[in-house]
Amino acid sequence: MKIANGHEIIQLFESWSPKKLACMENDPIGLAIGTLNKEVTKVLVTLDVNDEVADEAIQKGCQLIIAHHPPIFRKLANLRTDTPAGKLYEKLIKNDIAVYAAHTNLDVATGGVNDLLADALQLENKQILEKTYHENLMKLAVFVPDEYAEKVRFALAKAGAGHIGNYDSCSFSTNGQGRFRALEGADPFIGEIGEMETTDEEKIEVVFPQSIKNKVLKALLNAHPYEEPAYDVYTLAVETKEMGIGRVGTLKEPMTLKQFAQFVKTQLDVPMVRLVGQTETLVSKVAVLGGDGNTYIHAAKWSGADVFVTGDVKFHIAQDAQNLGLNIIDPGHHVEKVMMKGVADKMVQLCSSSKLSVEFIQSEIDTEPFIFI
Repeated sequence: MKIANGHEIIQLFESWSPKKLACMENDPIGLAIGTLNKEVTKVLVTLDVNDEVADEAIQKGCQLIIAHHPPIFRKLANLRTDTPAGKLYEKLIKNDIAVYAAHTNLDVATGGVNDLLADALQLENKQILEKTYHENLMKLAVFVPDEYAEKVRFALAKAGAGHIGNYDSCSFSTNGQGRFRALEGADPFIGEIGEMETTDEEKIEVVFPQSIKNKVLKALLNAHPYEEPAYDVYTLAVETKEMGIGRVGTLKEPMTLKQFAQFVKTQLDVPMVRLVGQTETLVSKVAVLGGDGNTYIHAAKWSGADVFVTGDVKFHIAQDAQNLGLNIIDPGHHVEKVMMKGVADKMVQLCSSSKLSVEFIQSEIDTEPFIFI
């Protein structure tokens, strides 16, 4: 295990929750404060960054904070250290603590905020509430000497090719013969200059998302023994990696709206929820969206959900949902705190696989601004 720098940690994070998944215009994600060009041994994972969280990071010796809510949400007209926000930024900078924000990209990411909420509510048969991202599949077909086929397959799989659904290392092979003649100036791996050569080869075919094309080709060229490997790359008509905001799933057993509200309180660890709907209505299909879900009530209704679990529901939006016949449970915005454990666990896994020695600490500061009485 080696000590990581900030760039290595964030590269791993973005392999899971890349910026391209962000679905809010001008979402201020990424590095917000400080630098990643330094060694990082401890990372604090938090929902929000406030003065207490900054003190916690200092006390625990963290060099980096990964937050869900961006600490700088709007462009700064100035940076005054006699304001609460300015004092916070000054404290973080003086203590060399970088802050990286993953907002709607973490909402959309597989295993991100909305999956974590759906899992907490024990939803089955999960689907995306509203699709916000897709990319095309590509296929690579490469011809490799038989004795090097396994090495090339492994390199391609490690680069992410052949990852389909819940399976990885997927490939297809056919055997045949390759023919070529090396010309003057070549440095052939097999055969002699000027002579025709025939060799047993395996054709390996793998699919991969378009976004990792360069990574896959680099892995291929590094693993292939030939000076000039023969390969084809083409785009498939199939779209893959459909991703989006929110989740829809079913309960193991139907509940009344009142029973489900109590379940939500327990599972999401909140002192109260707000309800829209008749408490004795049976609910089975559930839509869930972390944070402010006001603009998604129609998507929840069209999904066939009986109830929509989301935060910050406005008065008139609640009336609209009522008119649509859509039940709502509002447990507040702060339920997104599930991301702390989810991100910490995922990053421990990713860093361990890359043999990086990094400790991920879940913040113990409660950043919920509301007090319930």
